[in-house]
Formats: sequence, C-alpha cells, structure tokens
Amino acid sequence: MREDIRRLLAGYEPITQEPDPPLPPAGVLLILHERPTGPHIIFQKRTDSVRDHKGQISFPGGATDPEDGSVLHTALRETHEEIGVEPEHVEVLGQLDDMVTVSNFKVTPYVAWLDRYPYDWQFSHHEVAYLLEVPLDHLRDPRNLIPDRRVINGREYEFQSYQFGEDLIWGATARMLGNFLDILQGL
Repeated sequence: MREDIRRLLAGYEPITQEPDPPLPPAGVLLILHERPTGPHIIFQKRTDSVRDHKGQISFPGGATDPEDGSVLHTALRETHEEIGVEPEHVEVLGQLDDMVTVSNFKVTPYVAWLDRYPYDWQFSHHEVAYLLEVPLDHLRDPRNLIPDRRVINGREYEFQSYQFGEDLIWGATARMLGNFLDILQGL
C-alpha cells in the first residue's frame, strides 16, 4: 500500500493557499503505519491545557518556528515533540492541500509512513491526552462519515466528520483527512 500511496501523491498537485493578509504557517503529519489488520492512521487527542483546539482530535504538528527552515521541518519537529516520533523513522510520501484554520494558521499537511510497529510513543503530556490508531478501512467506510454541526464565532457550520468509537474527527483535521481519502479513490 505504501508504494500505491506514494504513486498517487506523486501525481497529485496540492492546492496552496496565500491568505491576505498572510497567516502564520504550520505543518502537520498524517502518519500511516502497517499493522496485521492493515494500514492505520495516527491521530492525537489534544489536552485541555493547550492554547488552541482544546480536546480536539488532530494530526501531530504545529506552528513554524523561525529556525525551522521549512514547513516540512516544522511538521517533523512538532511530531517528535508531541508524540516522540523520530524524523528518521518516517518516510514522507507527499503533501496534501493547504488548509486555513479558524485559529488563523495556514497549515500544510504531509503524508508520512512510519517504518515500524509497535512504536515507543513518547507523549508531551501538556499537549497530548492519548493517541488514536484508526484503521484506514474504517475511515474509508462511508458509514463512519457523519454530519456534525458546530457554532464557531457565532455562526453555525455543518462539517463532514469521522466517527471512531467515542471520538469525532472534525474541522480542519477532517478536511485534511477527506483530501487524503479523495486521493486514495485511485486505489
């Protein structure tokens, strides 16, 4: 599956965003790994201690620091800080569309493959409450795609969200995931 995903992403032209005025850049990693039951995607449940997106399900990543050099470096650095994944343990397969978030960041998501399982996760307990390892087949099943209504800044929105047990993957993370799953339609 890794080679199929790499091939699809190599043929995909990510949509870039150039908001006016410019927003701070951020990078995240959509990490896949192989398990006996098939590929899984790693998500994290954010704690209630973080500044933005308290208690939400997200991909590991965060805001770019001046010394990062690239948004990909940001995604790898933040993933290491948040869940302990060493950059040399992932292979970056490609990039998804930029997303502008309600917290006013321009997020660039990258798709990566973790080269080992099980992994010795090392959480930042300030930022990460727990991890979700969600089967790719579960996310591709249309029965797990549900409408979710949210009021943000006084306006009501309906998002396409993904249910996994008691957790709901919604907002920018669900949009990034949807972008990835749309690309996988070629499989």
